[in-house]
Amino acid sequence: MSKKKQSLAQRSNIVRAAVMGANDGILSVSGIVIGVAGATTNSFAIFIAGFAGALAGTVSMAMGEYVSVHSQNDAQKKAEETQSQRLENDWQSEFDYVQNKYVVAGIKPELAHQATKEMMAQDALGTTVRERYGFTLNQEMDAISAGLASMVSFPLGSILPMIAITLLPAKMHLNILGTGVAVALALAITGSLAARLSGANLKRATFRNVIAGIFTMIITFVIGTLMGEI
Repeated sequence: MSKKKQSLAQRSNIVRAAVMGANDGILSVSGIVIGVAGATTNSFAIFIAGFAGALAGTVSMAMGEYVSVHSQNDAQKKAEETQSQRLENDWQSEFDYVQNKYVVAGIKPELAHQATKEMMAQDALGTTVRERYGFTLNQEMDAISAGLASMVSFPLGSILPMIAITLLPAKMHLNILGTGVAVALALAITGSLAARLSGANLKRATFRNVIAGIFTMIITFVIGTLMGEI
């Protein structure tokens, strides 16, 4: 049998996991390497710290994404079971709920009644689940694919700050400044992609993402510098 084709929402969820994984890889590892660079100029020590952070973050992101999506799917299955019981015990109340919801939304009562009647006759469970809980049946997200997307994208995102901080000269903190600029540009890209996927305001979401990255790097650098003076 051929594998069931994924819906647009399911594919978008995998892309979302990949984008957020790359974003977190950039943000987390840049904070680590810049923090360590504030305490020492040893390039090897900085690289090892970043590498360790990338490994830990990869596992954490992958498992976190898997558990999160799996929990969402479990909640949807529970809602489906609950709604199935409601239809079995009191079908008319569920019919009235859907019809009243359409009336409140501004549809004329007679049209709301006709639409509800047709949809309930065709798929009562799918209709009531959609109207009560806001999701479509049989559109569960793939937890394994989302976890794998994060597992791949996080280390890819973490490569940028590690390469920048390692290869740029430490004189006059050029490695830190150069890494900061590179990370800010990368976060602008991932922030805009995340905004497009979520439908959020593009400029506002991108700005927030870049500011969060800059704030993280400043804080970790200050802490690292203070630790280096102890």
